[in-house]
Amino acid sequence: MLYKFKSKNTGDLIMLQPNGRRVLEIIGKIASGDSDASAAKGIILPEQMAASAAALEAAVIREEAEQEAAKAAALARNEPIPRFEAISLRQRTLPFITMLRRCEKTGNEIVWGV
Repeated sequence: MLYKFKSKNTGDLIMLQPNGRRVLEIIGKIASGDSDASAAKGIILPEQMAASAAALEAAVIREEAEQEAAKAAALARNEPIPRFEAISLRQRTLPFITMLRRCEKTGNEIVWGV
């Protein structure tokens, strides 16, 4: 499954199911236990966009801090540095955060699954 996020003033943003689902969980549009059917379509209103962008930025900071702590702990124990995903959450969410900010400025909603 793909998530295709659309708005009137930006290009479409397409994410694979695991990545799109994670973004939607971070911004509170779906709960982690919800089925894929409940996340198949939805809307982000302009008044929700600032909070959504802030939630994504906080998740990025949290993930980077956890990774740095894991690296430091491994070095302290004289173990190999752990490997992380090749594409970070920061890289995955940057286009979505940009989309959120542009849509917030123009007052356009973001939809998916419609």
